[in-house]
Amino acid sequence: MTVQRFSHGLLLAVLLVSAAAAIEAPEVTPAPTATATFAGGCFWCMQPPFDALKGVISTTVGYTGGHQPDPTYKEVSAGGTGHAESIQIVYDPGLTSYQKLLEVFWHNIDPTTPNREFCDEGSQYRSAIFYHDETQKQLAEASKEEIEDGKKLHVVTQIVPASTFYPAEDYHQKYYRKNPVRYEFYRLSCGRDRRLRELWGSEK
Repeated sequence: MTVQRFSHGLLLAVLLVSAAAAIEAPEVTPAPTATATFAGGCFWCMQPPFDALKGVISTTVGYTGGHQPDPTYKEVSAGGTGHAESIQIVYDPGLTSYQKLLEVFWHNIDPTTPNREFCDEGSQYRSAIFYHDETQKQLAEASKEEIEDGKKLHVVTQIVPASTFYPAEDYHQKYYRKNPVRYEFYRLSCGRDRRLRELWGSEK
């Protein structure tokens, strides 16, 4: 009988402690996040500037804007899928803004060349802003007008609704980290930085 009372008492104590812990434990509310999607030619080159931006939680390169489901890199590169090499960014709006993302985007592309970015030609290398809501659309259009007026450029970058985004194969993710020598050689031989300096000077 004593053992039974002790067991009941121990069980009651455990339940009380568990209940107290549940009451005292504060609820953790996940920080709000937002998504932005851009196309700026070779997606290898679009990942570094966004990875370096405070407030960016993750970046994923992939394909979007086309009609073929689950495309491969080979299929997109060959043309005909309608997709563009793209980057999708998840960010914390409390630490960075969509306007800042747009600024980084513009300063890392040539917005004057249709269906081409630097040495890469074809609609799969077009520049585009894929907006996820009406606010993003308005901000993108306003930033485009600002560049056209301020820089006197004829901007051909598309501003279109976001559609299904297909992540690229794993070996393309963070390519600049996995293959730094090949990445730097490609970037140099493509003339990307030279053209960016012509367009934007030292702006980042």
